[in-house]
Amino acid sequence: MAFDGMTVAALVWELQRTILGGRIAKIAQPEPDELLFTIKKEKEQYLLLASAGAGLPLIYLTDERKNSPMTAPNFCMLLRKHLQGGQIMDISQPGLERVICIEIEHRNELGDLCTKRLRMEIMGKHSNIIFCDDHDRIIDSIKHVSAQVSSVREVLPGRAYFIPQTQHKTQPVGLAYGDMYEVLLESPMPVPKALYTSFVGISPVMAREISYMAGVESEVCFGALAEGERAALVRCLEQLLGRIADGEFCPCIIYDNGQPVEFAPWTLTQYEELECEHFESISGMLSTFYQKKNRISRIRQRSADLRHIVQTALDRNIKKYDLQERQLRDTEKMDKYRVYGELLNTYGYSAKQGDTVLEAENFYTGEMVRIPLDPQLTPSENARRYFDRYGKLKRTKEALSKLVEETRDEIRYLESVLRALEMADSEEDLLQIREELAIAGYVRRKAEMRKPEKKSKPYHFLSSDGFDIYVGRNNLQNDELTFKVANGGDWWFHAKKMAGSHVIVKTRGEEISDRTFEEAASLAAHFSQGKGNVEVDYVQRKHVKKPNGAKPGFVVYYTNYSMMASSNIDGLRRVDD
Repeated sequence: MAFDGMTVAALVWELQRTILGGRIAKIAQPEPDELLFTIKKEKEQYLLLASAGAGLPLIYLTDERKNSPMTAPNFCMLLRKHLQGGQIMDISQPGLERVICIEIEHRNELGDLCTKRLRMEIMGKHSNIIFCDDHDRIIDSIKHVSAQVSSVREVLPGRAYFIPQTQHKTQPVGLAYGDMYEVLLESPMPVPKALYTSFVGISPVMAREISYMAGVESEVCFGALAEGERAALVRCLEQLLGRIADGEFCPCIIYDNGQPVEFAPWTLTQYEELECEHFESISGMLSTFYQKKNRISRIRQRSADLRHIVQTALDRNIKKYDLQERQLRDTEKMDKYRVYGELLNTYGYSAKQGDTVLEAENFYTGEMVRIPLDPQLTPSENARRYFDRYGKLKRTKEALSKLVEETRDEIRYLESVLRALEMADSEEDLLQIREELAIAGYVRRKAEMRKPEKKSKPYHFLSSDGFDIYVGRNNLQNDELTFKVANGGDWWFHAKKMAGSHVIVKTRGEEISDRTFEEAASLAAHFSQGKGNVEVDYVQRKHVKKPNGAKPGFVVYYTNYSMMASSNIDGLRRVDD
């Protein structure tokens, strides 16, 4: 996930075809380090969001309006004075730098045409929005950087603007094949690292993508590659630079288990096993990515208390399970004590007073065994003592076996709740999980616990053959799907012996195809703890039962089929109900 120079190039290409030539109608500063421009061009209106936040620097066209403070900050007032009503004359990017320069023509107080430049730097914690005159003299910036803060460059009114060259990288734009080759040859680092440390504008993600496209080993340096591999690598870099020059972009977001993990201006072939969503515009991609990322971050923050409760209970149960398992293993010697007692009853007459050991033949195995004796007790009293130990361990095993099973079920249940918290992407999901934990006794049911405004629904997919497939997002939904939504003849899927969602295929009374079976099994694998290939149980719904008093989501079944299924669900169409 990097807002690198290639992403900026794609954004500049888009802005040149949308807002270039437009006029700035409004300027707002919703946050201390964020600007929102309303730009009108012909009959269209665009919103350009630019943020210099250290945690989330970005710039893209958006449809979302934001509330502004009652009193505009000084930087916003300055921009309104100079730029409001001005026309955007040029939008450019110096090389592959993470900088966008917007040149704006406006009239000053005397009515004369003037030119100003707004430079937006997307550089992580060093991001800034800098307002300059036509001679690149800084008028003001959204962040002031003094010499005490940075010894490389001051960003203060009156200072000359320049892009600091702190990493001594080479600009790849316009670079000849031979020069690229020589730059890489000088680097002793592995190929991906050599790419992003040698050239401006290439992120680690894109460096790995170039290596993957070229089919070269990512652990070796450029000099250690065969000549054909070197040539392929440089040609792949040239190919991406050519796409930038030609405006050939295919923005995409990569998802892992429904969560956005990477974005890029082109399809990332290195993530072929993960879900990929394509967009018509780079702004649409960035807007979707950051909105989903923010929503997931917000949901994770709000679910922190539930995660803590569930994780604490899970850790406690795992420790209890380990202790019970050790105690259960200790009961394995009970049969030895029973045999000792029986042998003493049979051969005890041969023991003499004061003996500490009796050697006797085990009539079950024919082997000689040495039976420790208490010299203070008679053989029959020693036998009774061993039978007492046997009886105690037998009772312990019977009780522990039941406790171990209960603790194992509790661990699986808590793991399923953690899985549901990972899948939660709305306030309604969290409220439903909190309700479930209240039913299970892990949280107190508050009298003021509000009901969700809208009920969280299971995921709905459509198989390649047109069958509806539903996936529960938490245990309450699992129960509802299995015992209320599904009919007896519908098919039920679940990852074998691990936490996961209930998956229901609605058959409509028809025979479903092998392909639908495979797709439903893939959904069960995807929405489970498993990764890669997962064993999935499937059975008709009428064979699935819920024991009395069982926790939400817990079911039993005894007659089932199984198959290995991939957790990759690319190509399955999700339906928004």
